[in-house]
Amino acid sequence: MDKKQVVFDKIKEIIVAELGVKAEKVTLNAGLADDFGADSLDALELFNQIESEFLVSISDEAATKMRDVKDLVDYVIEKVNDKYFQ
Repeated sequence: MDKKQVVFDKIKEIIVAELGVKAEKVTLNAGLADDFGADSLDALELFNQIESEFLVSISDEAATKMRDVKDLVDYVIEKVNDKYFQ
């Protein structure tokens, strides 16, 4: 399984748990606000969970640019330590 799939699967789990959406609705193109109805507090909780899971830091600047699941996956892949995948 490639890194992108591993990261997507884990982020999908976090989104389902944090936002209460059905797993089948979580796709790379799904928008956090548009498709899941996430407000700024929901997004903050989501980012906190992602930071804890992947041991990355999401800056406020980066967070404001994250609109969909693909943005989250791409950011984590760029920032995460390769040890996560071992």
